[in-house]
Amino acid sequence: MTAQAEKQDLTFVRVFDAPVAAVWKAWTDSESVKQWWGPDGFTAPFATMDVREGGTSHLCMSNPQFGDNYSLWRYQKVEPMSRIELVHNLADKDGNQIDPLSVGMPADFPADQPQSILFKSLGDNQTELTVIEYGWTAGQMMEMSRMGMEQCLEKMAVMLAKG
Repeated sequence: MTAQAEKQDLTFVRVFDAPVAAVWKAWTDSESVKQWWGPDGFTAPFATMDVREGGTSHLCMSNPQFGDNYSLWRYQKVEPMSRIELVHNLADKDGNQIDPLSVGMPADFPADQPQSILFKSLGDNQTELTVIEYGWTAGQMMEMSRMGMEQCLEKMAVMLAKG
C-alpha cells in the first residue's frame, strides 16, 4: 500500500438544538471557542479568532499533565453561516507554526491538516455541523483526534444548550 492510500479522513456529524447563527458563533467567537476547545480535562485559556479568508486563529488548550498546547487555524475559505475551510497546524505560544516532531509528537501527526467545517440549517432551530479532518495516517494520533473532536463537540452541545 502506498503512503497516499493509507491516508484517511475523519468525519464528524453532529446535530445541535440551536440555529445556524449560534453554532457559527460557537466556532468563530473567541469567548465561545474557549468554552469547548480541547478534549475532556483540558481548558482553553485563550483563543484569538480572525475568521476570514487569509486570516489566522491562534488557540491554546491546557492540561496540568500535558501543559499548554497551541494551534493555528489558517483560513482558506469562509462562507458565513455555511462553510469554513482551514489548515490546522501546531504552534508555539507566540503563534509561530512548529513541526509536530519538534515537540515530541509521533510521526503520524500531520504537519498541515486541511479541515472543512460545514453548517446546515435543519429548521426548527436545529443545525447539522459536519467537521472533516483530511489526510490522517491510520494510527494512534488519528484515534486521539477522533476522541478529542467528539469530546469537543459534546462540550459545544452543552454550551449551546445553556444558551
